[in-house]
Amino acid sequence: MPFMPWSEAFVLGIDSIDKQHRWLVDTTNRLYDQIESHHPDQEVIREILEGLAEYTMNHFILEEDLFNRLDYPEAAAHKERHDQFTRHAIELLLKFEEGEPVSDEALSFLQEWLIHHIMKDDRAYVPFLKRHGIT
Repeated sequence: MPFMPWSEAFVLGIDSIDKQHRWLVDTTNRLYDQIESHHPDQEVIREILEGLAEYTMNHFILEEDLFNRLDYPEAAAHKERHDQFTRHAIELLLKFEEGEPVSDEALSFLQEWLIHHIMKDDRAYVPFLKRHGIT
């Protein structure tokens, strides 16, 4: 069983965002698998962390662009949560590059943040986007 099983409860009904969320969940699982393996490949872990930092920024840009184009009233608060996560993802990468292993605490943060963000923060904008024809 994966560290963070994909759940249909994560599906927002906005295809491009759902695909990106699925990638983030799968990537978190790949990171967990590497860290928990008997012989973690440090280069693979680095690639996963780099990809996670880069991908989250791109994912967040997609959401934020939609918010700006449609004048979503909660855009600033949502963007701040994105910025917090991006800072944390970059911090994980920098610590790893300095020789610090990725901890179970870091994995738990990723898991909890993604679940909370998808289920609460992102789910909150779905009716707004759907009213504007975004699916």
